[in-house]
Amino acid sequence: MSQDSFDNDESSNRKRGGAMRIFIFKSEANPDLRAFGGDLVGTKLPGQFKPWRAVGAIAPNQDPPYKIARHDIEKAINEQGFQLFRFKKSTKAIS
Repeated sequence: MSQDSFDNDESSNRKRGGAMRIFIFKSEANPDLRAFGGDLVGTKLPGQFKPWRAVGAIAPNQDPPYKIARHDIEKAINEQGFQLFRFKKSTKAIS
């Protein structure tokens, strides 16, 4: 499937009211910064945190990780083109 075909499928799905495929990115400039975007290339991600690297995807029928509501992610992507979040590593108590 070509990239153009993929983009058109995603756009059609959104117009029908279905859930979108969400891509997860990591900022190389700020290793704790992540973003959700609506396209594999991350064309709308903020430039000040480039380069961005795709690290995953969430299918339309899957729940997003990190306990972030899909509705909130999709709303941010539709309004701004992306949603940023900080990735915190779990801390272990030192005994």
